[in-house]
Formats: sequence, C-alpha cells, structure tokens
Amino acid sequence: MTNLEQIVKHTFAQLNHGRSTFRVQLKPREIGIISSVSFGIAQVSGLPNVASEELLKFPGDIYGIAFNVDQDSIGVVLLGDYWHLQSGDEVERTGRVMDVAVGLELLGRVIDPLGAPLDDQGPLQSSERLPVERPAADIMDRAPVTVPLQTGLKVIDALIPIGRGQRELILGDRQTGKTAIAIDTILNQKDQGVLCVYCAIGQRASAVAKTIAVLKAKGAMDYTLVMVSEGNAPPGFAYIAPYAATSIAEYFMEKGHDVLIVYDDLTQHARAYRELSLLLRRPPGREAFPGDIFYIHSRLLERATCLKQARGGGSLTALPIIETEAQNISAYIPTNLISITDGQIYLSPTLFELGILPAVDVGRSVSRVGGKAQRAVYRAVAASLKLTYAQFQELETFARFGARLDQNSQGIITNGRRIRACLKQPQSSPVTVVAQITVLIALTDKLFDNVPLQQMKDAEKALNQAASALPEQLLKGINSGKILSNEDRSSIVDIARRTLAPFQSVSEQDK
Repeated sequence: MTNLEQIVKHTFAQLNHGRSTFRVQLKPREIGIISSVSFGIAQVSGLPNVASEELLKFPGDIYGIAFNVDQDSIGVVLLGDYWHLQSGDEVERTGRVMDVAVGLELLGRVIDPLGAPLDDQGPLQSSERLPVERPAADIMDRAPVTVPLQTGLKVIDALIPIGRGQRELILGDRQTGKTAIAIDTILNQKDQGVLCVYCAIGQRASAVAKTIAVLKAKGAMDYTLVMVSEGNAPPGFAYIAPYAATSIAEYFMEKGHDVLIVYDDLTQHARAYRELSLLLRRPPGREAFPGDIFYIHSRLLERATCLKQARGGGSLTALPIIETEAQNISAYIPTNLISITDGQIYLSPTLFELGILPAVDVGRSVSRVGGKAQRAVYRAVAASLKLTYAQFQELETFARFGARLDQNSQGIITNGRRIRACLKQPQSSPVTVVAQITVLIALTDKLFDNVPLQQMKDAEKALNQAASALPEQLLKGINSGKILSNEDRSSIVDIARRTLAPFQSVSEQDK
C-alpha cells in the first residue's frame, strides 16, 4: 500500500470516528415580524409564546417590552432610537425581563434607564444586574421607622420631620422650589452614611445639567447616582426610569445601607404612561389616564421601606415630586400620590412670590410617620412651634382688615414674623442640627422678638456661629438627639441672649 493510500485511509477513519461522536447542538429561536411602528411603540406578530413584560430584541440592538399580549399581535414599548425600524423587520425573544446594572460602582455616575453611561467616565464596571420590576419587601421583613432623615432645612426638620424608610411627597405648582428641596436634602446627606439616587424623569437637559453641576460642586456626587430620562427621549424611557432607579437603590438597601431616592417628577411619569396606554389602545379613564395608573405608582413606592436587622437593616426613603396646576392638590394624580405616601410637603406659590423660601405651607403639609422618628430634642423645643405659627397666620390675615388687636395678639404676630424669618433659608445651604436647635430654642423663648426684621438674617447668622462654638460636651448632647437637661438648655439660652443683645431694637414699627 502506497503512502497516498495510507493517508486517504487514515483520513476516512478519522471522519467516520468524528461522525459517530458529533452531536448537533440546536438552539431554537422564536422570531416575529413588526406589523407597524408608531411613536414609541410597535405592533409585533408571530410570537405566540411571548410572556407579558418580556424583553424583545429589534434590529440595531433596540429593545422593547411586551406590554399588550393579545391573541393576534403584541403591543411593544420601544426603548431607544426606533426611527430606523420598519414593518417587516424581524423581532426576537430574549426569554428575560428588563433588568439594570447594579453595584456600588455606580455611585458618582450619570446613566440612562438602560444602564448606559451618559458621562465621560467610560463604561460601567458592574457585573450584577437586577430586574427593574421587583416585588416589594414582605411586611414581616419590615421594621418601624425610628431614625430621622435630616434634610438640613429648618422648616422640615422641625415641623414636618422625615424618617429613614418613609415616603414623603413634595408637591406644588411649577417653579416653586420642589427640586431645590430634594437637592438640598441630598446635599445634607454628606458624611451622614446615606447613599442617594436622583431620578430625573422627562426633564429638560439644561435643568438636569444644572442639578448635576450643583451636586458636583458640593461634593455630593461621591455618594449619589443620577439616572436621567430626558424630555425628548421615547416615552418608554420615562416609564421604566423610576423602576430601574429603585432597583439600584434596593440593591444598596439590601446591602445594609440607608438610601434616599428622589423621583423628579412622577407627573411626567404618569403622562408618559398615559401616552403609551393611549397609543396601545388601552381603555382611557379619568383625565384619559388608564385604569391602573394608581397601581403603577403604588407598586413603585411600596418598595421604599425600612428592613429588619435580619434582612440587613437598610432603609429606602422616597421623595416623589408631583407638579400641581393652579394649586389644585385634589386633582387625580396628586390625590393618588397623597393616599399612597406617608405625608406631603406642599409648596405655596404665594409664599414663593413673597420671597419666603423654601415656600413650604406648614398648614397644608404633614408627616404621618416622621414625628415618631424625630429626635427627642426637636420634639422638646419645637412641639408648640407649629401651633404658634398657625395662630400667627390666622391673626395676620385678620389684622390686614385694619382690626385693632390686643397686646397678646400683637405679641403673637411679632413672634410669628420672627418665626417666619428664621424658617427662611437660602438654597444649597443646609443647617446643622446644633444650629437648628439653638435657633429653635431662641424662638420658643422669644429672644428674637426685639430684633428688627431687617436684621434677622444677620442675627441668625451670628447665632449659628455662636452655636458652632458651644462646649464639646453640649455639642455631643445635642447631636445625640436626647432631651436637653435644664442646665444645658439654660446655657444655650444665655449664649443666645448674649449673642442677640447687639441686635435688640426699641422701635415699635420694627416689630
């Protein structure tokens, strides 16, 4: 046998051996066809086994969520630049639901709802992912709200306190300072051990850039993640943005961290969902919103809670923002959110126009949980402040009609005007607990009553400087949150009286 014959024989033997051991690995793929494409949605046919909320892949690495699963077609919410899609294009099932990258590596980053980076810091390094839609923690896994979340805003920390794990709604007309309150709260979490997630839903790019610039300038991006869905993005982005942001925040919470998440704002989220529902021909209800509009917000906000120590002891505090129209807080979406949340902070355009910032209407704002989490030292010095302020507002309205008031009523008005002046606060200027307690004690003891209104700002600034110079033992006592002893309170009152003495005035017209 020649060498050529041997080579041929050996080759055929190898081929026959390989044929006996080779197994064809077939992976079935279910592919459908686009029937029609509209603004932000698509109708797909040919996927009989698709599941509700399943992620579908379109040409050009565009994804969509199966929203309407009908007998003949599937209504899909598109995520991404869908302008190049056409009828007849193929659609493939992925077999999974929408998920997002999670991890501590995301802190300091700006991302979109799909997890793609929007900053110049390169690709995300996270390897873990969680579904954007997750069930809320079980009731048995939750713990009471007992720890306060300090906002750095005197009017909120003293009168409308927020606890870690609470859901506190911020609502008001446009341009009344709703976002400013949320951003100030994020700024105040520096060195407090609270991680923050800011979710911008349907916001202008310029407004988002301004917010990010403030966070960077104040050093808040070190512990903050920003998720952005711009106003010109497809409505699907605005719809999934708060759910994706909450999944990231839940990851932090389950690792034992205290987390603050801001939804700015859920009005845009509701409008985006209404747009998608109408395009998908879902039956409209009140104000053309679909019937499950309450459910989409309740299942979102129920994920904010405080976990037991056995589950890590973390907490997720939610600050959803809602925009009202013409001060109508009884509209459909605001009333839905008020019933879901644990209280609301209402911002009045009237106060805003008068320059009383933050423009919090104390009479229409409430915290149904935070009072139990408020520091005892706050409760001791600010317990009667809300009632005193409410009496002042009623008397001031009455006095505008030229009514003659007795001396006691005049004293209430004088004290109330000082309270209102002290509750004013510049933006991005959080106040420490020690400074807040010192000012509140001075207010309750009426030490500001003889200070002219035009000098209140300087007087309060001097008192804040004096508060920072208090004895170390007294500072520890205030920061511990326990009720001050009579001796400690007397020491603070004496320091406040000496500090405010140079600002005392005598003229009645100043009062």
